[in-house]
Amino acid sequence: MFSSLTEKFDGIFAGLRSRGKLTERDIKDTTREVRRALLEADVNFRVARDFVGRIEERVVGSDIVKHFTPAQQIVKIVHEELTELLGGKARLYQPTHADERVMVVGLQGSGKTTFCAKLASVLRRSGRKPLLVALDVYRPAAADQLEVLARSIDVPIARGAPEDRDVNDLYRRAVGVARGLFCDALILDTAGRLHIDDEMMAELEGLGAEAQPHETFLVLDSMTGQEAVHVASAFRDRLGVTGAVLTKLDGDARGGAALSVRAVTGVPIRFASAGERIDTLEPFYPDRMAGRILGMGDMMSLIEKTQSAVDSDKAAQLEQKIREDAFDLTDFLEQLQQIRKMGPLEDVMKMIPGASKAMAKGMNVEQGQLDRVQAIIQSMTPGERSRPSLIDGSRRRRIARGSGTTVQAVNSLLKQFAQMKKMMKNLSKFQKMQKRMRLPFSFH
Repeated sequence: MFSSLTEKFDGIFAGLRSRGKLTERDIKDTTREVRRALLEADVNFRVARDFVGRIEERVVGSDIVKHFTPAQQIVKIVHEELTELLGGKARLYQPTHADERVMVVGLQGSGKTTFCAKLASVLRRSGRKPLLVALDVYRPAAADQLEVLARSIDVPIARGAPEDRDVNDLYRRAVGVARGLFCDALILDTAGRLHIDDEMMAELEGLGAEAQPHETFLVLDSMTGQEAVHVASAFRDRLGVTGAVLTKLDGDARGGAALSVRAVTGVPIRFASAGERIDTLEPFYPDRMAGRILGMGDMMSLIEKTQSAVDSDKAAQLEQKIREDAFDLTDFLEQLQQIRKMGPLEDVMKMIPGASKAMAKGMNVEQGQLDRVQAIIQSMTPGERSRPSLIDGSRRRRIARGSGTTVQAVNSLLKQFAQMKKMMKNLSKFQKMQKRMRLPFSFH
């Protein structure tokens, strides 16, 4: 979503890197370009004006820190101000009540129901036993959608009959279900509308009075632009929203809503979601998001994704196989599948510092390439995967047909795998040599 803004910021700062000293005119020109980039990204104009004003004030009134070039100093200040704009310190969601109650609100189509399932999955992984409560009594098949999602993550659901319309009564019945199932967290999926109206707000206020939720999360579609800010303001005024959730960050909208919501409404952003998959919900860290926007990457989030995706026992087994030169195509396929667990490859790449710039220049690793490699390996027999030397011309033609690729693609994969095996073998030899060369004593 922020790729366009990231590209503009990179262009702005690139012009400063060759300057040994910045004049007041340079600073004025830079801040003007920053303001223009923010406005083009659909950031609220008052937010953009105040943001640029603070940057200009700090740059003009600060001494350049030793070891920092003027351009680095400006980037540092922009990063700090961008972090503050997005909320400063992260407000992470940590359920602390024995009967945790979360009410999820938002307009229709914002991704509210999907978020409920994602949140339930997060709570379940943390050791809680959540119950999803279907309280959208207006949208056709809303409860069915929630039930399908609940089944996919093995979480129970409480729902009424199609003719039930009293959400307060449905909530009270759900409390009974939660007690019977020993659930310790209720996630209330409420009804949305295509627009804000008094009837909708009155119903939510009544439900809030009945349920007394510990958290009220407002789900906002990041692709709606400034309308998301107006929606957040209205819900804050009527319901006392405790946090915002930004969905569809994988879209191609300009991203101004994400940069404006916290500043305009004061509502902290608690979660960000970049896709329909259940595992795409992330806690919102303002400093990390600021780093992504400025093209600095987000290594902490990448490390956390890797830790959650990689099985430690399998990692140890893999290390042993590499040492023994027993790494085969089945192991390679497992590693590809581990990478896929981390989410869309493009999103993972963006977390690596400098990768956004490389991707902008066309150095993309397409998700389709992983699909083709996986299809080729899965078209092989177990014997062929363990001993690629068995794969002669006729086998290569069969594998190409079975995977829907070409013989050239099969040849390319086998060649790359052989090169990788050779590199692993050399690395293993080097590590063994290092161990042998270690002295039994040390010099002081």
